Amino acid sequence: MRSTRNNNKILIVDDEPDITESFGLALEDSGFEVDKYNDPAIALASFKPNVYNLLILDIKMPKMNGFELYDKIKKIDKNVKVLFISAFEIDHAVIRKQYPALNIKNFIPKPIQIPELLKKIHEQI
Repeated sequence: MRSTRNNNKILIVDDEPDITESFGLALEDSGFEVDKYNDPAIALASFKPNVYNLLILDIKMPKMNGFELYDKIKKIDKNVKVLFISAFEIDHAVIRKQYPALNIKNFIPKPIQIPELLKKIHEQI
């Protein structure tokens, strides 16, 4: 099966509509194609493999947190990359045990300015 992955296609999932909208507009203005969801269950139901080059997932969301969503998406598309965002302190030692392939570059603390977000995205893709 041929990959349809687009290096400029990003999926944003955050339960705060202001975040998905502001990130989405800024990324689109920077040349990215963006799909935005405020409900992780709907994002998962709509997810297709080999489409997104990068996921931007909020860690703390109702129904399903960002790590749970990432685990489910990785079963569908094992090659997708991720950036986690969170307004809460991240315990990297705990995360390293569960996700040894992730490193500190995969996490962005909120609030984040758009230039910093773009820098992090370009480091991942």
